[in-house]
Amino acid sequence: MTIPTPRRLRLPQPGMLRAFAHRDFLLYWIGLTVSLAGDGIYSVAIAWEVYHLSNRPSALAYVGAAWTLPQLASLLFAGAVSDRFDRRHVLIVANTMSGLAIGAIALLTLAGSIRLWELWVLVAVHGVGVALFIPAAGALVPQIVPAEMLVEANALRQFVRPLTLRLLGPALGGVLVALLGSGEAFLVDALSFFVALGAIALIRARPRQREPSEASVAEEVLEGIRFVGSQSWLWISLAATAAWLLVYVGPLEVLLPFLVRNKISPDARNLGFVFAAGGIGAMLFAYAVGQKGLPRRALVFMYAVWAASMFALATLAFATALWEAMLSSFFIFGLLSTGEIVWQTMLQRRVPNELLGRVASVDWFVSAALVPVSFVLTGPIAGALGASRTVLGAGVIGGLLLIALIGLRPIRAPERAESAQPAPA
Repeated sequence: MTIPTPRRLRLPQPGMLRAFAHRDFLLYWIGLTVSLAGDGIYSVAIAWEVYHLSNRPSALAYVGAAWTLPQLASLLFAGAVSDRFDRRHVLIVANTMSGLAIGAIALLTLAGSIRLWELWVLVAVHGVGVALFIPAAGALVPQIVPAEMLVEANALRQFVRPLTLRLLGPALGGVLVALLGSGEAFLVDALSFFVALGAIALIRARPRQREPSEASVAEEVLEGIRFVGSQSWLWISLAATAAWLLVYVGPLEVLLPFLVRNKISPDARNLGFVFAAGGIGAMLFAYAVGQKGLPRRALVFMYAVWAASMFALATLAFATALWEAMLSSFFIFGLLSTGEIVWQTMLQRRVPNELLGRVASVDWFVSAALVPVSFVLTGPIAGALGASRTVLGAGVIGGLLLIALIGLRPIRAPERAESAQPAPA
């Protein structure tokens, strides 16, 4: 299907900044930037508020599980939705759901009446919004930039993610929580979703990715699953990533804030600084990938940098000073971001666009299937072994797992030069 030629802004753009010549991608990037800044504020506010209500790792772990379980339950359906409808509209609905849920958390926190079970319910609604957002956001990119600029576009996405999610957002979140309180921080996060919604609404509507089908949603989901099963590089990667995230997400998301608060400093601003250091690392690594492009054996490179990220997580166990935690964070998130650029570009190049939303949802569903388990197990394991030993063990085990994958033939295959879908005409 022919897609209208994206309108270009007549500005000279070096390197990865060339993607900004496309008006709709620029609007997309602005909306993403604002929303991610709000998420960075949220990462500090939610951790501080939960540990204020209950200073136990299991408390934040259960909130994380309440957020991820609804995501998993909704993801496959969300992928079919993103392939059926205008992805711009799907993103608008997703931002509205998340904005309303976080706004309710803000109001309850400001009223001083927030309870853990209420957080579970509201972050669950937010999780459904995230599930709608994930496949639509990734699948929209090949529609608004040419195929030959996907690496640059994904590098810009990953560049702004740490800039806002790990640097500016957490730094602002730490200041807001320290000076005003968690409720005010949640309120700013809620408003960011509606600002992002406005930018996305200005993106021009695209034709349907495919003609209307009489197939049911379940049949369309199965079509995406069958495609994944037909690609050995894809299903092996998804299964391996599920195992990796089992040992990675819980220790990172639950124990990093716990160690900073209880081992280094009780000041919320210092947690913001640790996240910010990770943001700087991810920005620098993303910039390097955007300028250099992908190596010929892209998947080998991806798993190598993710393994290094796990070993960086292990070093967090030995951090006793703020600068040490910041250095660990710099490499954890910098290397993680590098691998994510590779993965998103591989999907967009190798998967037909009319299937991309569903394949992206299968990707997230399988990859994140064990994330709630990771959250639930982290609390008891940390309680039995200690937070530092849990982080050390998770980093070493995860790193060795990822290194082992490099020996598999589908992973070692060189990146194909051809694209799975044509560039916008």
